[in-house]
Amino acid sequence: MGNQSFVSEFWEFLRSRKRYWLLPAVIVLALMGMIIIFTEGSAVAPFIYALF
Repeated sequence: MGNQSFVSEFWEFLRSRKRYWLLPAVIVLALMGMIIIFTEGSAVAPFIYALF
């Protein structure tokens, strides 16, 4: 398989198995994770807690 990145390997999985519906879920989870990481300890924290 060589030295493929995770993103390209995941994309190949989605294409070969026709699982395109997983892509929006993965994108939303990644965005939420980045929001939590980058806003840790800031004034945005109460709004993030309101989402959950």
